Amino acid sequence: MEEQNNSFLSTESLGKLMGKYSVPCTISLLVGALYNIVDQIFIANADYLGSYGNAANTVVFPLTVIALAIAVMIGDGCCAFVSICLGQSTPEDASKSVGNAILMTVISSIALMGLYLVFSDEIIALFGGTVNEETFRHSKEYFFWISLGIPFYMFGQAMNPVIRADGSPRFAMAATVTGAVVNIILDPIMIYGLLGCPKMGMAGAAIATVLGQIVTAALSLRYICRTKTVKLKREDFIWQGRVAGRTLGLGVCSFLSQISLVAAMSAINNMLRKYGAQDAVFGRPEYAQIPMAVVGIVMKFFQIIISVVVGMAAGCIPIVGYNMGAGLKSRVKKLFTLLLTAEAAVGALGFVLVEFFPGAIISIFGAANESAYYTAFAIKAFRTYLVFIVLACVNKAAFIFLQAMGKAFASTMLSMVREIIFGVGFALLLPVFFGLDGVLYSMPASDLLTAILSAAVIWRTYRELT
Repeated sequence: MEEQNNSFLSTESLGKLMGKYSVPCTISLLVGALYNIVDQIFIANADYLGSYGNAANTVVFPLTVIALAIAVMIGDGCCAFVSICLGQSTPEDASKSVGNAILMTVISSIALMGLYLVFSDEIIALFGGTVNEETFRHSKEYFFWISLGIPFYMFGQAMNPVIRADGSPRFAMAATVTGAVVNIILDPIMIYGLLGCPKMGMAGAAIATVLGQIVTAALSLRYICRTKTVKLKREDFIWQGRVAGRTLGLGVCSFLSQISLVAAMSAINNMLRKYGAQDAVFGRPEYAQIPMAVVGIVMKFFQIIISVVVGMAAGCIPIVGYNMGAGLKSRVKKLFTLLLTAEAAVGALGFVLVEFFPGAIISIFGAANESAYYTAFAIKAFRTYLVFIVLACVNKAAFIFLQAMGKAFASTMLSMVREIIFGVGFALLLPVFFGLDGVLYSMPASDLLTAILSAAVIWRTYRELT
């Protein structure tokens, strides 16, 4: 019975709890990130797609992040609210939050799919897809099929944290992993034409991804029909303004951290297109897509590292929410210290990889089929763009932990400053002075200034928890 009402969250060892919740969450997010990354790896190593396909994948990637932003706002907000409600012994509000989260996910996902299908050309152009004709053609083909899978993708991503909050982090992980395995199996079959299948190019990569997302969504739906701690009733699916507002309020930081990334990527893609055209090498039509393809790869690697970071922090949300609801601030403080230390270690590992082994990373994404200009720019991009990756990891952990504590305003403000003011601002400003290199400088400049602000907020949070 103790496991059923989640009271073990206030008594069990914090290290053991982090392992129980953060490891499955991290694996889930890593596997979720691999959907797009695996597509790009197979695309890059297909001779008939190459850097054009890579550039197209980079164009469409932020459009999937928009869907993810809405999904995690609903899912993470619901996860935090459910955990707080269980800590305060108000299970009725917890079940209403889950019911309303499902309702919001279904409605918003269908609306977004319709928007993408109707305005596909304009949206692709907005994210830099017109760098050349071949990139636009590949982008449009890939985007069409990805758009059709948006409802399944969003449902699976939104329900993942809800399932964790219900006390089943391993099932949440298994649902995501199963879908990703389907994608990994189907990608080479559809892209390379294995087992008698015709070469389907970008459409094949997208269809494989969507089929994997359908599997994850189906498994998530199966679990939601049989929840453990949160008992859903028919009336829980009726709109409750108060509950929905609280759910979205707690999840708005997750939304902003993702949607602001979209704004930054849009700015970066367009600056790459603009200032790449002024470069002596990349201004030539046959090399015009290289900067966008390379920066897309750098961002994908960063997404792997940040998935670990977010997974570790998001896995702590039920633990933090329950202990805050129960008034056990000393446990929350200890968990904060443990989390920040672990996140800094992950960032240090990422730093070693990007500074000392960029060539090995690039080779995974088909560098052997590209020109020397591609390889040289890629090495430079990795070493410059991610030089402060340790600070980026600590910043992201602090944002999510504050959100889990119920400090939605502080978390949201820090996230907005990092992604909008610094992320978009520097991406637009620095290229004016440094040209194409200015795009690469925008990331470290943003992370350094955000770290200064985060340090002040972390110090204040420690004092409040003492």
